[in-house]
Amino acid sequence: QLEFITPFQLYFNPDLIFRKFQIWRLITNFLFFGPLGFSFFFNMIFLYRYCRMLEEGSFRGRTADFVFMFLFGGFLMTLFGLFASLFFLGQAFTIMLVYVWSRRNPYIRMNFFGLLNFQAPFLPWVLMGFSLLLGNSIIIDLLGIAVGHIYYFLEDVFPNQPGGKKLLLTPSFLKMVFDTPEEDPNYNPLPEDRPEHQPRDQDQNEHQHLQ
Repeated sequence: QLEFITPFQLYFNPDLIFRKFQIWRLITNFLFFGPLGFSFFFNMIFLYRYCRMLEEGSFRGRTADFVFMFLFGGFLMTLFGLFASLFFLGQAFTIMLVYVWSRRNPYIRMNFFGLLNFQAPFLPWVLMGFSLLLGNSIIIDLLGIAVGHIYYFLEDVFPNQPGGKKLLLTPSFLKMVFDTPEEDPNYNPLPEDRPEHQPRDQDQNEHQHLQ
């Protein structure tokens, strides 16, 4: 927005990525949502709202799985971007988050600007229709819906089918970085590390003894 850099330095360009080694474009194309305006704030609100609800809801205590969903979705979108003329994928990423949340909360009633009432699973399609009314291409919205559905199917649907199994396994190094290690139930702390031997408790015991 301050024009220190231009969108031409950020957009997804496979030729510049692989031949000029401008690797940053793999990330920056997800971070640009256009100039300040209605579309920009629209994306920011939905990105913040549904990212937060996913993190505090179905991914609560599973930060590594949450990050892995980001990486998986970004990887699929990048693969698609190699074969299509898509320059910025941030809106597709937002729609992916909305889709996953909506499928995991199917019974929540939604209201869109006081005009439409519908169940949560229809929200991504309503957003796509709204994008169409604004004159935007719906290819990017369809990409977000497709990637969100692939993740939802592999993570929530297929493992629960007869003969199905969990195919999306979060790498252990992500769990090491983002998840707090579980306490060993057989761990026996040293006497000085036990809660009853903390200085605060000792001071309280001495105070009670003096009384």
